[in-house]
Amino acid sequence: MQRVLIFDTTLRDGEQSPGASMTPAEKLRMAHQLDALGVDILEAGFPISSAADEGAVRSIVREVRRPIIAALARADRRDIECAAGALERAERARIHVFIATSDLHLEHKLRINREECIARAVAAVECARQYVDDVEFSAEDASRSDPDFLVEVITAVIAAGARTINLPDTVGYAYPTEYAQMFHRLRALVPGIENVVLSAHCHNDLGLAVANSIAAINAGARQIECTINGIGERAGNAALEEVVMALRARADAFPYDTSIETRELYRTSRLLTHITGIHPQPNKAIVGRNAFAHEAGIHQDGLLKNRLTYEIITPESVGVQGTHLVLGKHSGRNALAQRYRSLGYELDREDLERVYDLFKRLANQKRDVLDEDLLAILHHGCMDDVPHWYRLRGLQVICGEGASVAKVKLLSGDREVNGSAEGDGPIAAAFAAIDSIIEHRIEIDDFTIHAVTPGSDAVGEVTLQAHIDRKTFSGRGASHDIVNGAVRAYLNALNKAVHARALEEQALAQYNNLWAV
Repeated sequence: MQRVLIFDTTLRDGEQSPGASMTPAEKLRMAHQLDALGVDILEAGFPISSAADEGAVRSIVREVRRPIIAALARADRRDIECAAGALERAERARIHVFIATSDLHLEHKLRINREECIARAVAAVECARQYVDDVEFSAEDASRSDPDFLVEVITAVIAAGARTINLPDTVGYAYPTEYAQMFHRLRALVPGIENVVLSAHCHNDLGLAVANSIAAINAGARQIECTINGIGERAGNAALEEVVMALRARADAFPYDTSIETRELYRTSRLLTHITGIHPQPNKAIVGRNAFAHEAGIHQDGLLKNRLTYEIITPESVGVQGTHLVLGKHSGRNALAQRYRSLGYELDREDLERVYDLFKRLANQKRDVLDEDLLAILHHGCMDDVPHWYRLRGLQVICGEGASVAKVKLLSGDREVNGSAEGDGPIAAAFAAIDSIIEHRIEIDDFTIHAVTPGSDAVGEVTLQAHIDRKTFSGRGASHDIVNGAVRAYLNALNKAVHARALEEQALAQYNNLWAV
């Protein structure tokens, strides 16, 4: 099986996505995770663009030693010298030089002719080879370049010493057969091309980035340039996780392998989301929230019988903790019974029919049916107005440099209890202080803040979903102080969990009394 190199440009091209800028420390943290993921080449940045970017490349070079570390440079001596300086201590370094080759870019952006373009490309490769043996050349806007001129440029830079030739679809213009043909043509016409690695760099303006990347592999490319979650300029780049898993899932059609540790894909995606604040759309392939979620009753029934019926890859293979059967208005009895079974209830046919009827009514009224709803249905309880088992009596938070510190005072029944803890931010500290008091295990699944009134003194509403003792509960709280609102939402979910336990104990007592009689 042939090897395809994965060139990750999340920290360079991906960071150019609006709103995705990272600090040097964040880039270093992301670089360590990309190393754990197993990328072959890590493009750490564009050193000449800023002192911060140069510093980030230098810090990555010092700490990340396994992958090849690449730095981008225009076909300009100053760019190349800056990149070489940033890569100076790399275990394995690559200078990635580029110049546009389409007539559109040459005339309107660079304002040079074709002869000058070739001269600059050759000079850049020769300059970079003075510092490193591993030089990559990119023909920007290759997919819109004149095919004959592209042959001239690539022939010249290979003779000058380029070891990797990248043919970017810079504006996502190409379609798969067209993009593949460009690789076939160069392989047929360029002398010495068999001695270099051909690379594909695709953008997603028409939603074809991954398809074009796969087409390029079939046409001879052995390096794919891509980003985590597909982030990047405009509509983004080819998504690393999609390219890798397409090769893995369809090995019958694509006999190629990569070095990627696929079980790190979801973790890497989540880290990037945490750093940038940009969430993949829910239906994003491989790492989206719904990628392994099923609501339709027919699908759920098939999955419960054999996962292969509706899943072509396992969630565990990409680091996701299993399939998620979403309970909604399209769900069937088997999925509902399975969920109750996971909550510890084995329902007989009569109970299942009763709760299924109530469940269908509820599912037509609300978007998400949580464990709290299922427990209320089963025990004829209600989660809309639960008793206040815990009430907030006092909250004090100190934050600034370093860890935040929170102190909380709760009223539990007639007893006042106090707790304090540190946390990474005021809300995390407040939650930790509550956790120091209670005897429940709480894990936050979803956390949302939005203003419900206008102005600088707006009331903020916090909604959250949490796993409490392995069951899902929602919480809601509002306040002019967002930390106070978050605490109230946390306690709201906690009170539902305590109420659910009370309902279960009441039902068990009634069952025991029935048998005692």
